[in-house]
Amino acid sequence: MDHAEALLIGGRAGVGKTTVGWEVSARLRAAEVAHAVIDGDFMAQVHPAPDGDPHRAAIGEANLTAVWGNYAALGYRRLVYTNTVSVLDETAGQFWRAMGADVRIVRVLLTASDETAAARLNGREIGGELERELANSGRKARLLDDRAPVDTIRVVTDGRSVEDIAEDVLAAIGWVNRP
Repeated sequence: MDHAEALLIGGRAGVGKTTVGWEVSARLRAAEVAHAVIDGDFMAQVHPAPDGDPHRAAIGEANLTAVWGNYAALGYRRLVYTNTVSVLDETAGQFWRAMGADVRIVRVLLTASDETAAARLNGREIGGELERELANSGRKARLLDDRAPVDTIRVVTDGRSVEDIAEDVLAAIGWVNRP
């Protein structure tokens, strides 16, 4: 494989991006498919950097470039990347710059109802962030629904197991040979 491939898993808070990303990785490991995993939500965690601050995007891209460079130097060509807005067109540039202009990008948008996302966030948030996460989750769901490119594969997560969702994602990327 000469070119890099990136699976971008996006979606609102509480949709299951990280969980699905890890399940996809587990299945790729079981199939002996070489890949790297990056949780993009951690690539730009700096403070102060308010939402919309260009420095947050810049540090995120710099970190992605550095980490991917290390993986690529070891021969990895496939990346599973999870981040809320990773599927949007405006993020594609960072992947082209970090991974090369010929990177194949597959966008998967995980979706969930407000009720499902709220239930998941209520089970996960243990500090003072719940109300902020609930509000941001709804706002990001609308943004992603409106602005995800037409080639984005949408996968509903409501009432489904992580195993079933991962199967849909794996089918979309074609990295595992099926019998």
